[in-house]
Amino acid sequence: MDRRKVLKGAGLAAAAGAVASPAIAQSQPEIRWRMASSYPKSLDTLYGAGEMVAKRVAAATDNKFQIQVFAAGEIVSGLQVLDATQNGTVECGYTLSSYYIGKDPTFMFDTSVPWGLNVRQHNGWMYFGGGLELVREFLKDYNVISFPAGQTGAQMGGWFRKEVNSVADLQGLKMRIAGMGGQIMAKLGVVPQVLAGGDIYPALERGTLDAVEFSGPYDDEKLGFVKVAKYYYYPGFWEGSAQPSVYVNMDKWNSLPAHYKAILEAACAEANALCMAKYDAQNAEAIRRLVSQGAQLRAFPKDVMEQSYKEAFKLYNEIAASNAKFKKIFDHWNAFREKELTWFRIAELPFDYFVNQQQGQR
Repeated sequence: MDRRKVLKGAGLAAAAGAVASPAIAQSQPEIRWRMASSYPKSLDTLYGAGEMVAKRVAAATDNKFQIQVFAAGEIVSGLQVLDATQNGTVECGYTLSSYYIGKDPTFMFDTSVPWGLNVRQHNGWMYFGGGLELVREFLKDYNVISFPAGQTGAQMGGWFRKEVNSVADLQGLKMRIAGMGGQIMAKLGVVPQVLAGGDIYPALERGTLDAVEFSGPYDDEKLGFVKVAKYYYYPGFWEGSAQPSVYVNMDKWNSLPAHYKAILEAACAEANALCMAKYDAQNAEAIRRLVSQGAQLRAFPKDVMEQSYKEAFKLYNEIAASNAKFKKIFDHWNAFREKELTWFRIAELPFDYFVNQQQGQR
């Protein structure tokens, strides 16, 4: 054996190792972020979706990139997550854009549009229909970039202390309802109130509220609404789908290595899919438990549905007439919606209708 060749080879390997280790270290920097959530820890699906993102990012980077999730109120209130992310108080946030329509009604398109798209249609618009690009363009003015990171599906219409038999029963009713749905219900006589998840039950219990909407059976059960309001209405027409997002401070996003960006984006997409899957599995069981606890299921009266639909699109056209940012996204969204509704009438709706009809006859 030529010892000189062996030693020479060992020397080259050592030199390569000396170069490679720092290079790897530079490409895998240790980064620590904080994520402010709009949700309390008791809402394990919505708060948990933020945790899911953080866990996936840590696992995919050998714990080099860690995101610590904070529940609503631990750093900022649930309704201040956008502001905290925008100004750099936290690096990112897990929130619902509809909480911020007071800043600009255009925010609603990231989450949902009342009487708009269902989950699959919304995902189609966001990922392949140009919606995400439009939303991100709008959000540049707020120094954040967004990533779809959850879904609730079609929600329930909420908990009411008294029955609603017509639009007349909504007059003066104080209801916790967020986003554009609140503005539409105001047209029907409701007095909308915006409260984060953890603040709703005490207000309902004290009688400060006459009704509340939050999400669906699984979350609503955890929040205990059935204890103080028995009438449980459906559907939540203001949220045929509802997509929370991870908002990232733009400066922090731009400072990430490319592969960290890819990992974070993939983790958010995974949370988007799994959050919906969990709700689909859990809501079916939760609705049965709520009924056993005294919940009385009620469908919204026809005049409430028809008038709210009419008022919704009247409102959108009014806003579009004076808000160029809103109009740009609304026109694009509405054209996509028309095509999607046509397609779903051909295959999806007939299938669902027939299956449910047959199941009811078994």
